[in-house]
Amino acid sequence: MTEQNFDQMRRAMIASQLRTTGVNDPAVLAAMGEVARERFVPAERVSLAYADTLVPLKPGRDLNSPMAIGRLLTELAPQRGERALVVAAATGYAAALMVRLTGSVVAVEEDEELLASARIALSGSGVELVEGQLVAGAPQGAPYDLILIDGAVEFVPEAILAQLRDGGRLASALLEDGVTRLAIGRKAGQGFGMAAVSDAAAAILPGFAKPRAFTF
Repeated sequence: MTEQNFDQMRRAMIASQLRTTGVNDPAVLAAMGEVARERFVPAERVSLAYADTLVPLKPGRDLNSPMAIGRLLTELAPQRGERALVVAAATGYAAALMVRLTGSVVAVEEDEELLASARIALSGSGVELVEGQLVAGAPQGAPYDLILIDGAVEFVPEAILAQLRDGGRLASALLEDGVTRLAIGRKAGQGFGMAAVSDAAAAILPGFAKPRAFTF
């Protein structure tokens, strides 16, 4: 595929996948129109870069669909000058978008192979990549104004919530009974709650399963 093909696919993504599904923040649309998503997918799957689907990165890890990441960013409403944390950097696509929106991003990833890909794709972007467990976040850079968990989780760990400043926003997909819902929450003192905004397929992240109660 040529660069012109990708440009056309990017414009089509904005028109048919984003604007029609509640992704209406001009800054988010501009960022998604500028970042070359094809740089963040495996070469053998580059034809799927702008498809309305999850893109497999490796066994157990996927890149979220454009709609899912676009809607989460729209709900977060990132502002220039805010400090953001991206949990589950994967190959770096969400972090590349976020740094264009805020200018200050820490992104954490635990998979060495994905982290290596992200370092190449994000070279020169200003994103600070951190290797560490996803469930632990990146406490060394806290507090954050925004936290984006780029995938679906059964719960948000207290360790990550502790890294969000009072009044800060957190967005993620929540997994419940096999259904994933995009959700947004705001921290108020010691309180935090999330409200679902849309049902959508999302990449399920490892390590965020709720402990199962013992049954006979």
